[in-house]
Amino acid sequence: MVDKRWLIIALLAASLPVQAAQNLLQIYQQALARDPVWSAAQNANRAAQEKIVQGQAQYLPVVSIAGNANATSNDVKFVGAGPLPPNQPGARRDGRQNYEGYSLGLNIVQPIFRPQIRAQLEQAKSMVQQSDYELAVSKQNLILRSSQLYFDVLLAQDKIHLIEAQKQAISSQLEQARARFEAGTSTITDVNEDKARFDLIQAQYIAAVNDLEIKKRALQALIGDMPQSLMAVREDLVPQTPAPSNIEKWVEMANSANLRIAIQRQALEIAAQEVDRQNAGHLPSLDLVGSYTDSYVNGGIAGIGLDQRAAVIGMQLSVPIYQGGAVSSRSREALSNKLKAQDDLEAARRQADMETRQAYLNLVSTVSQISALEQALASTQSQLESTQLGYEVGVRTSVDVLNVQQQLFNAKRDLLQARYTYLMNILMLKAAVGDLTMADLEAVNQQLVATNE
Repeated sequence: MVDKRWLIIALLAASLPVQAAQNLLQIYQQALARDPVWSAAQNANRAAQEKIVQGQAQYLPVVSIAGNANATSNDVKFVGAGPLPPNQPGARRDGRQNYEGYSLGLNIVQPIFRPQIRAQLEQAKSMVQQSDYELAVSKQNLILRSSQLYFDVLLAQDKIHLIEAQKQAISSQLEQARARFEAGTSTITDVNEDKARFDLIQAQYIAAVNDLEIKKRALQALIGDMPQSLMAVREDLVPQTPAPSNIEKWVEMANSANLRIAIQRQALEIAAQEVDRQNAGHLPSLDLVGSYTDSYVNGGIAGIGLDQRAAVIGMQLSVPIYQGGAVSSRSREALSNKLKAQDDLEAARRQADMETRQAYLNLVSTVSQISALEQALASTQSQLESTQLGYEVGVRTSVDVLNVQQQLFNAKRDLLQARYTYLMNILMLKAAVGDLTMADLEAVNQQLVATNE
């Protein structure tokens, strides 16, 4: 009966769907849907779009309705009053007077000439354009963050796998040393050396497991879920040098398309428009104004009521004369901010130049580095085989074997890390010139392959 139950459990487990490994593109799609930083950038951009609506509203009329209703009670005593007017026989000369009234008015102001409005609308358009560039930067950053966190998890997993393999190799070496010691062909020093190396690698394993958990949590903060199985970089990756191969061509592309430069260029435009807007504070303004008022009161101090309807239309001219120097001060402030924006633009150009050159050189360097590490790995593997043979015949010690094994695992780790760095450098170079797109991410994603784990 027990065997049948275990058989049923095994069959049910085999029938469960196996979760496929996620690739970089899928992680990015999850980040698009769940990353709060990207969501905040989108909301900021939507808010910025309203600037144009607000600027256009300055050209439209302002309509308002005002009304009031009141009740009045007066205690009045007239001194030296003459006889009552003949048309007001019921008017009271003194005592308490109570009366009510209301007023309802409609007011319209249509701007005709306001120099500040045009500058404000142009400034709003520039702000929206700047926000669009900032949103594009946020999307590029999301691609870079998703890729970096993805590769961080892969590297942390690789370190664990390499340490596990190293533990197994050291454990085998330790068993051989003990056997040799018991046979009297080696000293206790070899056993202690192997045991110390095994204890050290055990501590490294614990640290590597902790590091993997941290890297997974960082990716979880981006996509909202704990990552499970991730596709790894293919072992037959063939690195390519950037095209064009002239670094100055990449710098030229950055000068014309770098998003940080575009943002600062819009900031300069906004600052220049602010100068125009503040200088317009010295100019007169002209508005078309109109009003309609309906008022009624059924009494007053003189005993006279009022029922009135009045319509007024006209032009209103406002000429600023003196405002305590505030207008001139704001103009000077705007001019200084414009000069600052010019400096910020130049700084952005220099920063883009430096980042582009750095990204290009890093990419070229990793291409050569991968090739060198592949050669080093092959050489170290041959060295390990020779050292193990020397140990077996007694011309090499166990320490020599352990040292070469350490070199081999270090070479494997460095090669894996160089491959991840190479793929990240491709994306970072495209981002530096403002040309990082989904097509670039898809190209990197093509370099991933599912593992058998």
